[in-house]
Amino acid sequence: MAGQIKHIVFDIGKVLIHYDPTLPYRRLIPDEEERRWFFANVCTHEWNLEQDRGRSWANAEALLVERFPEREQQIRAFRQYWPEMVPYAYEDSVRVMEQLIDEGRDVTMLTNFAADTFRHAREMYPFLNKPRGVTVSGEIELIKPDREIYEKHARDFGLEPQSTLFIDDSLANVEGARAAGWQAVQFIDAAQLKADLASFGIAT
Repeated sequence: MAGQIKHIVFDIGKVLIHYDPTLPYRRLIPDEEERRWFFANVCTHEWNLEQDRGRSWANAEALLVERFPEREQQIRAFRQYWPEMVPYAYEDSVRVMEQLIDEGRDVTMLTNFAADTFRHAREMYPFLNKPRGVTVSGEIELIKPDREIYEKHARDFGLEPQSTLFIDDSLANVEGARAAGWQAVQFIDAAQLKADLASFGIAT
């Protein structure tokens, strides 16, 4: 595979920065069983994904408050305490990305992220401004693993799909990239990422 990769595309959450929506709720809903119920029935992964697809937080909150009025404060806490959900960067992964950029490789990012929280993330983690650019799902109302978002990213940044390597923690998103004609690897940790890059002839 050596010499084939011209473009490297990073996911962000759980690849470059940690993300765990339960973190503030360990304080807000101390009972573990109740907390599990809340995330399974109220602020679910599927509900949050719609903000990544472009739905406003105001509409998202209103939808749940109507269904669970007694949980209003906890529902609104999701956005209010969002910074606590992304408490640190994966420094070893960030170093890999920055090294690739410093070596002159073409690095971009493709992420499922709400538009406003991504702006906040860029302020919290300035290294997110170092790649050539980023496609944010919430800004364009497309979402991984739908093929259209990969095709748009490739068009917007002039990528050759077969010469593009995508790195994402989600296997579904990796398979989505492959369906769009990209090379792709699932992120496990920085050591595995370095090994995967080496298999494509990219030393780090």
